[in-house]
Amino acid sequence: MLLHDDRLFPADPVTRGIARRLYATVRDLPIVSPHGHTDPRWFAENLPFPDPATLLVKPDHYIFRMLYSQGVRLEQLGIARKDGGEVETDPRKIWDLFAKHWYLFRGTPTRLWFEHALSSVFGINERLSPESADRIYDKIAAKLAEPELRPRALFERFRIEAISTTEGALDDLKWHDMIRDSGWGGKVVTAYRPDSVVDPEFEGFADNLDQFGTLTGEDVTSWTGYLAAHRQRRAYFIERGATSSDHGHATARTANLSTAESEKLFAKILKGKFSANDADLFRGQMLTEMAKMSLEDGLVVQIHPGSSRNHNPWLFETFGRDMGADIPSQTDYVTALKPLLDAVGNEPNLTVIAFTLDETSYSRELAPLAGHYPALKLGPGWWFLDAPEAMLRFRELTTETAGFYNTVGFNDDTRAYLSIPARHDVARRCDCAYLAKLVAEHRLDEDEAAEVAHDLAYRLAKEAYKL
Repeated sequence: MLLHDDRLFPADPVTRGIARRLYATVRDLPIVSPHGHTDPRWFAENLPFPDPATLLVKPDHYIFRMLYSQGVRLEQLGIARKDGGEVETDPRKIWDLFAKHWYLFRGTPTRLWFEHALSSVFGINERLSPESADRIYDKIAAKLAEPELRPRALFERFRIEAISTTEGALDDLKWHDMIRDSGWGGKVVTAYRPDSVVDPEFEGFADNLDQFGTLTGEDVTSWTGYLAAHRQRRAYFIERGATSSDHGHATARTANLSTAESEKLFAKILKGKFSANDADLFRGQMLTEMAKMSLEDGLVVQIHPGSSRNHNPWLFETFGRDMGADIPSQTDYVTALKPLLDAVGNEPNLTVIAFTLDETSYSRELAPLAGHYPALKLGPGWWFLDAPEAMLRFRELTTETAGFYNTVGFNDDTRAYLSIPARHDVARRCDCAYLAKLVAEHRLDEDEAAEVAHDLAYRLAKEAYKL
C-alpha cells in the first residue's frame, strides 16, 4: 500500500505542478470541523479506544452498508440489535470479516480515508487483506494502548482547531459539561438537532414532546409554550458552545404561516390525527421558526434534506436509525425554500446553509439561490457526495453562479474519528486540483488561487460557523 504524493491531482503535468504548489500552502492548515457526529464522550473521558474493530469498522456506516450489500449480516459486525439479540463480540473476528471483504472498497473514498488513517496514524503501509489482517490488527491494537492514541492526543495531533458534535434537543450535554470542566483546551462544541421534537413522524414523537415539556418547564401543548421551550433549549446549547442548529428533514419544504394557522396545525399534530402533508408542513414551519430564532440568538441554520431515511424497514425495526439504509432522493429548493427566504432571506446577519444529496439541483437551483440571497450559503457535498469526483462536480456546477464565497468550505460529517484528517486532505486536494485547472486555463492567477485554496480549506468554515 502506498499513498502517492500526487493522489487526486490532475494527470496533465503542467496542471499537476500547479496543484502541487497550491496544496503545499494548505496541507498543514488547522482543521475546522463544523459539523459531525463524533461522540463527545470520547473527549470527556479520554479513554483508550478499545480495539481496531470498534474504532474503525463498527461506527462507520460507509463500511457496514457496503458489507451488508454483499450479504454480510450486521450481527456479524457486532452491530447491536434493538431486541438485545446475539451479535458477534470478538473484535478480531469482526476485523477478519472486514479484511476478507476489503476488495469491495476499490475505487471508493472509504478506501482513501481508511488507508490514509493506517499510514498517517499507525505507520502501516501494508494493504489490508485476509493474509495481512492479523498483522495489521495487532499493530493497531498495540498502538491503541499508547497515550498518543487517546482521543485528546489525536485531536491535537490532527491539528483540529474546533469540532462540533451533534446532539438532540433532549440531550443533557453532560459530556460537553465534563469537557468544559476538565480544563482541557480542545474546542469541542455541540449543535442543536431538534428533529425528535419537530418531526411528527419521528418515532416516539409524543413521548419526546412530554420529555421536552418536563425538561424545560414550558407548556408544550400550546404553540407559544412549545416555541418558548425551543428558545430555552437553544440557550442551553449555546451556553455549551453551540454555534449552529441542524435539521435533517425529508424535504427542504418551508412555510411561513400566521400565528393562528400555526396554532391550528400544531393542535392537529398534538392530537395525532395528521396526514403526511400535515407533518411535512409542520416541519417546514419549524424551519422558518428556527431561522427567526436565529435572528435573535445567532445560531447558524443547517438544512440537510433529501435523504429517504431508513429506507429498509426491516433494518430499521431490527437495528434502528443510521444503519446505512438512507438513500438520496430528488429534492426541490426553489419552491421549497421560498417561504423561509421571503421571511428572512434578505437578512445579512443570518446564515442558512443548505445542503443537498441531489446533484441535479446544484446548478439549477441551489447555486443561483445562494448567489442571490444574503442569508443563504451553499453547504459542501456531504454523505454520498463527499467523494473526489463529486467534489470536483460540486465546484464545476456551483462556482459559475455562486462563486467560492457563497459556499462554506468543507465539513467532514462523520462518526469515524480517524477519517477526519483524511477527509479534509481529500477535500483540499480536490479543491487544489480544480483551482489548478483554472490557473492552467488562464482564468485565475496563481496567487489568487492560493488565497482561494486557503479560504476553502480553513477560513470560510471558521467564519460561516462562527468558530
